[in-house]
Amino acid sequence: LIPITAFALGTWQVFRLGWKSELIAKYEDRLIKPPLSLPPRIDSEAIKDFDYRKVYTTGRLCHEQEMLIGPRIHDGNDGFLVVTPLERENGGSTILVNRGWIPRSKKAQADRIGGLPVGQITVEGLLREPWKKNMFTPNNDPHSGHFYFPDVRQMAELTGSDAVWIEETM
Repeated sequence: LIPITAFALGTWQVFRLGWKSELIAKYEDRLIKPPLSLPPRIDSEAIKDFDYRKVYTTGRLCHEQEMLIGPRIHDGNDGFLVVTPLERENGGSTILVNRGWIPRSKKAQADRIGGLPVGQITVEGLLREPWKKNMFTPNNDPHSGHFYFPDVRQMAELTGSDAVWIEETM
């Protein structure tokens, strides 16, 4: 019984190594390519084919619809991820932009005025598939502004955006 189990586990590990190597090569390939301009309309079903692809787009950040996801720990400090809808120029769709982490002390927008760009800006980042929620994460309460998990579809519905998520990289 032990040799059969060991053989089965070894075989599984070899297949898993092949899958993992392919996955890493695919994402490395996408990360080294120059960024693509995001088209005006995006088919949310096609995002999985562009996951981790660098993209850029121009528009106006809608700070009045900003959402904070948290708590999130970064370097031992408590804080939030800031997600802001981007109203794209020339009739493009509105998308969600993960603008990064802020400490809890900067939760109020008044405490980070310098971090709220106004007017037309260009956002460059990674196009990402929606995250998968685990069973230990509480449910979001969007109407009271409590987000524990980036439910892209829920956040898009709340803000009138497309279910498109970009992680800003600068």
